[in-house]
Amino acid sequence: MSASDKGECETNVLKKHDIQEIISGKKDWIDQGLLEKLAKAPLNCIKKEFPHFVYSVSSLDSLKRPKEQHPIFYGCFDWHSATHSHWSLVRQIRLFDEHPLEREIIETLEKNFSEDKAKKELAYFQENEDFEKPYGWAWFLSLMAELHLCKDGRSDRWEKNLSTLEDKLLELTEKRFLEQKRPLRVGTHGNSAFALQRILDYSRVKGNKQLEKRIKEKTLDFFLKDEDAPVEYEPIGWDFLSPILIEADLMRQILDRDDFLGWLNEFLPSLDGTSSIMNPIKIQLDELMKFHLVGLNISRSWCLSGIGRYLPENHDYKQLFMESAKDHAKAGVKQAFVKDYGGSHWLLSYALYLFTIEEDGLNL
Repeated sequence: MSASDKGECETNVLKKHDIQEIISGKKDWIDQGLLEKLAKAPLNCIKKEFPHFVYSVSSLDSLKRPKEQHPIFYGCFDWHSATHSHWSLVRQIRLFDEHPLEREIIETLEKNFSEDKAKKELAYFQENEDFEKPYGWAWFLSLMAELHLCKDGRSDRWEKNLSTLEDKLLELTEKRFLEQKRPLRVGTHGNSAFALQRILDYSRVKGNKQLEKRIKEKTLDFFLKDEDAPVEYEPIGWDFLSPILIEADLMRQILDRDDFLGWLNEFLPSLDGTSSIMNPIKIQLDELMKFHLVGLNISRSWCLSGIGRYLPENHDYKQLFMESAKDHAKAGVKQAFVKDYGGSHWLLSYALYLFTIEEDGLNL
């Protein structure tokens, strides 16, 4: 068995590119070889119906093939991974004019983003209103934002075809997510801060001022009074998000700089290089749920680098955050490019987000 079959890194990203480039959030350093790797996995996985994660089954009659219930987002083991894999492909053709797999990507998206298929996806949510709340909803709205940013006739048509599903998930976001009385501070799919952050970006891309106002209000309601975060508790389990760092990164986008610096001082009052949250998770690629922890290193890196870039030059945490972002990126990217389907069906979306996080079309 080869090293890559065992789940080791297949790419030489870390050898070819400076770590400062990798955490810059800018696209300029990404070459054709890396683009091909970033596209191949989602192209393959979104067409792979099985294995598939099945939610609770009420009867034999309720058990249908994934492709019957979700004609667009049936692959990648689960609906949310299929959704952000489509997001990944749209983002790549938006950001890179000469993508080596552009033709295959466009043909795939053209086939999937049909009005008829979107209506069938909508029908499922009309009967299952909490399905994929809030993580899948947030990624779908990120996909819609990405289509909106493309600004060409083809993507405009795709955006229109998906608009009825978009309207439904916006309705559910208002009714079944933003009405929650308290946040979920978990490192997995239920995390409230991650969903709020993705929906905030969507609202700004689409110019939805009312939704942006609601997100800001809910964020402040949930997190403004937080202080002395228990950094040594993380990771709580099989996290792929850091509840503490995701929250801080969200607050960066909500508060004015001076207010954010005051909040951060109360929220993370005594960090240093020995703090566990500042050090990447060491992962053996034969342990259970290992790829969640790989994703955690990657998502920590984008939070740390985003906050670090935002901090003033003389801030005590600026260098600490940027150095920690590099360390987490090295650990995460090293283990992200795997053949094992447990990682390949989703990790490269996270890697792409880390690599291009400053290319969201937002001026923050």
